[in-house]
Amino acid sequence: MPRALVLNRSDNVATLIDSGKAGDACALQGEASGTIKLLSDIQFGHKVCVKETAAGADVLKYGQLVGKASKAIKPGEHVHVHNVESARGRGDQTRS
Repeated sequence: MPRALVLNRSDNVATLIDSGKAGDACALQGEASGTIKLLSDIQFGHKVCVKETAAGADVLKYGQLVGKASKAIKPGEHVHVHNVESARGRGDQTRS
């Protein structure tokens, strides 16, 4: 069973410490417990959503803002550039 770490109670994502396949039950460890069902294949080190996250909502990892959801994200869904707009040092955008 793949595992994912939640390091802050406010986090809505966890970091996979094992790769997982769609349909796998993924054990949450750290500041959360229980399991979530992975909705797609997710690689080691990538993020998985652990709480229903509305479009435009903050994405929190380790208790820190890492981005904004660009669309609604379901628990078990891979969280990456396809559904999160980064809040960290974007070098491809200039400030106005």
